[in-house]
Amino acid sequence: MTQSPIPEPIWRPNPADLATATITRFTANVAERTGLEFDNYLDLWAWSVEHLEEFWATVWDFFGIQADGEPTPVLADDKMPGARWFPRVRLNYAEHALRHGADPATVDTVAVTAVGEDGVITRTTWGELRAQVGALAGWLRGAGVRPGDRVVGYLPNTAPTLVAFLATASIGAIWSACAQDYSGQGAATRFAQLEPVVLFAADGYLWNGRPHDRRGEVAELQRALPTLRATVYVPNLGLDGNSAKDPAESTLSARTAGSREVMWEQATGTPANPVFERVGFDTPLWVLFSSGTTGLPKGIVHGHGGVLLEHSKMLGLHLDLQPNRPLFWYTTTNWMMWNIVASGLLVGAPVVLYDGSPSYPAPDRLWRIAAEERVSALGLSPGYLLASAQADLAPGRDLDLGALRTIGATGAPVSSASYHWVREHVGAHVQLSSTTGGTDVVSGFAGSAPSTPVWAGEISAPALGVALAAWDSAGHPLVGEVGELVVTRPMPSMPVRFWNDPTGERYHEAYFSTYPGVWRHGDWMLTTRHGSVVVSGRSDSTLNRHGVRLGSADIYAVLDRIPEIRESLVIGAELADGDYWLVVFVTMAEGVELTEALIADVKSAIRSGASPRHVPDDVIAVPAIPHTRTGKKLEIPVKRIIQGHPLEKVASREAVDHFEALTHFRTYRRTLPVSVGEDRR
Repeated sequence: MTQSPIPEPIWRPNPADLATATITRFTANVAERTGLEFDNYLDLWAWSVEHLEEFWATVWDFFGIQADGEPTPVLADDKMPGARWFPRVRLNYAEHALRHGADPATVDTVAVTAVGEDGVITRTTWGELRAQVGALAGWLRGAGVRPGDRVVGYLPNTAPTLVAFLATASIGAIWSACAQDYSGQGAATRFAQLEPVVLFAADGYLWNGRPHDRRGEVAELQRALPTLRATVYVPNLGLDGNSAKDPAESTLSARTAGSREVMWEQATGTPANPVFERVGFDTPLWVLFSSGTTGLPKGIVHGHGGVLLEHSKMLGLHLDLQPNRPLFWYTTTNWMMWNIVASGLLVGAPVVLYDGSPSYPAPDRLWRIAAEERVSALGLSPGYLLASAQADLAPGRDLDLGALRTIGATGAPVSSASYHWVREHVGAHVQLSSTTGGTDVVSGFAGSAPSTPVWAGEISAPALGVALAAWDSAGHPLVGEVGELVVTRPMPSMPVRFWNDPTGERYHEAYFSTYPGVWRHGDWMLTTRHGSVVVSGRSDSTLNRHGVRLGSADIYAVLDRIPEIRESLVIGAELADGDYWLVVFVTMAEGVELTEALIADVKSAIRSGASPRHVPDDVIAVPAIPHTRTGKKLEIPVKRIIQGHPLEKVASREAVDHFEALTHFRTYRRTLPVSVGEDRR
């Protein structure tokens, strides 16, 4: 049988840019060390996973990692879980994040730009950043914080949050953060697990032009954390810390017994050179939490060394960030992308922070920030790309995006239409890098690099050092077919452990119970003949219609091109009577009504754009689509609601961005709409 030709990429590397790319220098370095030649990126990737220890030793040397002890062996034990990396070294993440500011030539160069929703811009130089971190670390030590203690932040995405994290890391304490759209109780479900000794808390934040006073929530959080010794109060809105809406709920009057409170200016008032506590490679750096849509959120612990190496590789080689190339990724402190933005400092890249709505005061807000700050790498959600297209934006025409080289997109599959929109309306020179990864490894499994082509609707290639594959249920690798996304060899940034999981049972169950010794991530993935990757949704929310497995991504790709539909949610639910309901829930564009004629058009588009098997039984308009706080559609909770599970068992209110939207789906529980079954395919 003759194989179909490889499709034409929508973007190819520019030879001039590739000649100066960091990954080109890295490849030459590998060739010199090994005597091998690499014709393309996939050759380099294959070497990186086949010679895992040599690859990470090269990353260590290439990025000049500073440590006590010998960086050998690289991998003392390669079993999963339990891999042991660089067991003989001691290092510190914050030391590497701040070392670019130790050079007298860079001390007055801007390291951090913080943009507020109100337009206020704060710039912090490398010298100022080091002085603030040193001052705050000194205050933390004076407050009795020691290596291994937990420090938490109930904070927005601003410069003080970054300073607080780096100060915590510099002394070997463990950091965790939560955005203020969580209630005090919601933040406590995460932080109380850690038994923190210090809380950093802001008075509130801006969203859509409105201030949100969170002093009462801070007081509630303090009461829920009896282990606190101190609270550092950050006046983000400039509110009086002694006067919450209800004086009885005042932050400063709701002290936990034995704790004290200080203002941010007091804690950072004595500039000092930072002092770094070097710790073991696997010593916890931070705890990130799972979305917690069901049950208590899991605390995922990552180590200093694993994050340092993985993020240096990702940001230096894959995103090609350098000291003159700013990074701006729209995120909140809830999401792992905040941690990756912080790591831009590891490769000397200035970072841009934005706290506020991505569409206030206009839909092009993020594009304008990227233009004004001369951003090199811009991170956006797939939803924002679609919204930009629906708003008829033309950023490449209306703004100066000449410095922009890469657009990163993650959190959900990127539609094929978005690749074409970026090419036509942002710029043909810009590489759209769709990435798949997760909080679990605080990095990506697959993405792009300056040396990889881009195919519309596809992720360019597996990431260097990631032994990525698609497997069938028997553990056989697949090419050209959908299978489980697995990683067959360890990554340095795999979790050190889960918090409060002393036997490792929960950690093992989460990733290694399906294929012993192999990481199963829970996504459906396809590897193409030309080496790219297509991720088509969570494997536990698969559409399985009458024994035929379907990808929801195929349906989303069609729906994303229909201008009358603002957003959609595809659900396939097995019912008690053995029947199966495939339904598409939609929210409509402004002024559009879901008529029978439009439903027929939608089904016709799915039939021709995907297949007859993908045509849903029903298309139903709903007021809103619910998401996790990091923007992922809640397919599984909605499916379980439809199947009759109690709402309180399906999702936590604090884990959902719009809980009322989730409650609406109880309408379709057990007793299904009359239309169901009338148009079965």
